[in-house]
Amino acid sequence: MKVSYHISDISFIEDRMVLSVDEREITVELADISDKLLAASDMERSIYKISPSGYGIHWPLIDEDLSVEKLMKDNQ
Repeated sequence: MKVSYHISDISFIEDRMVLSVDEREITVELADISDKLLAASDMERSIYKISPSGYGIHWPLIDEDLSVEKLMKDNQ
């Protein structure tokens, strides 16, 4: 399996998500990417799974999936 991205950290500051991806840090507004994450509690946001390839992130408690590739392209 080819690894697309290496995600070393995901955190949330108010209504923003901060991702550490491939030694870069990107910040995205939740309102721009996910109504579910925007409405989620801190606990719901904190439980996620990164796909083995690094391609996606899944939040099982709110049934949300995001493409890391799209987040990276939107934040160049």
